[in-house]
Amino acid sequence: MKRRREMEKGSEIKSAIEELSMMVKLKPSDNHDAADHIPTKPFLYVCNSFIQVLDKIGPTMAVLRHDINQNIQRLEMAHESDPLLNSNLVEILKKEASEGNARKAKSCSKAFLWLTRSMDFTVALLQNLARDPEQSMEEAVEESYNLTLKPWHGWISSAALKVALKLVPDNKTFTNLLMGKDDNYDTLKEQMHTFISLLLPFLEEIHSILKVYNLDRLKST
Repeated sequence: MKRRREMEKGSEIKSAIEELSMMVKLKPSDNHDAADHIPTKPFLYVCNSFIQVLDKIGPTMAVLRHDINQNIQRLEMAHESDPLLNSNLVEILKKEASEGNARKAKSCSKAFLWLTRSMDFTVALLQNLARDPEQSMEEAVEESYNLTLKPWHGWISSAALKVALKLVPDNKTFTNLLMGKDDNYDTLKEQMHTFISLLLPFLEEIHSILKVYNLDRLKST
């Protein structure tokens, strides 16, 4: 379902900004309605743009990337089964909660939860790099993982990450990979700040929704 973009014309961060901006525009203008509305397809477009960012880290993110893909596919299937009814992710959460299925391993609710946590990790990583450009990628990835994903992962996932950290590129290589064709570091840094400023309030809203449906403390099995 990936939205086709001419990636050579801009960075993955720029594409993610565009997807986030589009989703914000599609949300209802009424504050009460907006709090209960996460448009499904635009949300999945945003998640796909995150994969493009994680790809730049290389093999270290292979397991996380695989999980993101699986969770995207699960929500895509739910949307395609009834595009009108399932156009709002919050309605999917409500339905699964009422049926007692929200906490099941293959539920859309858990897919939504883990996609959110993947976003938490990505924004934490970009915050670290924007705040301290001299920090090593290995340190930035580990610190971001410990803050966002490790509390919810089992020991197997945590141990695998420790091994994979040895494969991360250096900071300069990563930032060069993130830059668009005609960008420089200052442009990328500005894009990172814009991306973070757009994403943080959106994530705050999502975490509030997850709390309502008692999904925010679930750990991996």
